[in-house]
Amino acid sequence: EVQLVESGGGLVQPGGSLRLSCAASGFSFSDSFMNWVRQAPGKELEWVSEISRSGRFTYYAASVKGRFTISRDNAKNSLYLQMNNLKTEDTAKYYCALERAGSRRGQGTQVTVSS
Repeated sequence: EVQLVESGGGLVQPGGSLRLSCAASGFSFSDSFMNWVRQAPGKELEWVSEISRSGRFTYYAASVKGRFTISRDNAKNSLYLQMNNLKTEDTAKYYCALERAGSRRGQGTQVTVSS
């Protein structure tokens, strides 16, 4: 059974930083592309970033490119999202997911950017 557990969310001021983590189990993590997706209140699920199996290749939505960095540690079955220069529009629940569509995702961690 796929299990994805996110952590690291919180309340941060605009311009601040947060690092999200995701602990994965129940599948072959090192053989899987991994993603971060998010959902803001009243909005649809939005793809944020993807990383290849080895971590060599990374992809970002235009809205976060240059501010967010996705990474992984296959030895620890863990996925990360470093978020810098956060904006109020980044406020959302963030999920790690096996697909860009987010059909297999964890319970999420809330990120609130507010002054």
